[in-house]
Amino acid sequence: MDGPCTNRIACLTRSFHIGADGRHVAWCCPMTTVYDIPADIFNPALAAELAKNNAISMPEWGDYVKTAVDRERPPVQTDWWYLRAAAILRKVARNGPIGVTHLAQAFGGKKDNGAMPNTPGVASRHIIRTALQQLEEAGLVEKVPKKEIETDDGKLQLYSGRQVTAAGQSFVDNVAHSVRGLAEDQYPGLDKY
Repeated sequence: MDGPCTNRIACLTRSFHIGADGRHVAWCCPMTTVYDIPADIFNPALAAELAKNNAISMPEWGDYVKTAVDRERPPVQTDWWYLRAAAILRKVARNGPIGVTHLAQAFGGKKDNGAMPNTPGVASRHIIRTALQQLEEAGLVEKVPKKEIETDDGKLQLYSGRQVTAAGQSFVDNVAHSVRGLAEDQYPGLDKY
């Protein structure tokens, strides 16, 4: 191995002292998580991994749909569906449980009202809901039950949103770990984390 480290295990781990006298040393493997990598590096890598998954695919109406009310035209990128699904998965992994309305507000922009002041424009809930359903079929996210209410038709389950599953957390953390070198090259301050 080149560089100052000759022991491979010591290069892949970090050590810190435990105790006042420093005789006890604990070793841990540095694991990169979704919180450690910026979105501009993480989302394209996650989109490339999601494109390999058969459960995630762009619907037939995906070529003609606008992504939000403040947009004038459909997206021009050919892989925009995978990029949006990756961004949704990242937001669910970081902020979950989170619902469709909060995601629509997060992906929205400013709606141009002409001479009137701009108002917040929300993103398409149908796109977000469809992407979340595909991520659920892939086993990466799940609904979080909140409470059951009694209605005239019987019991109705209410949900507080969606959160990432254990398999989904492992998936996004593995993608984050795979792009850690690129993130450290672009953002030199990240190597201390």
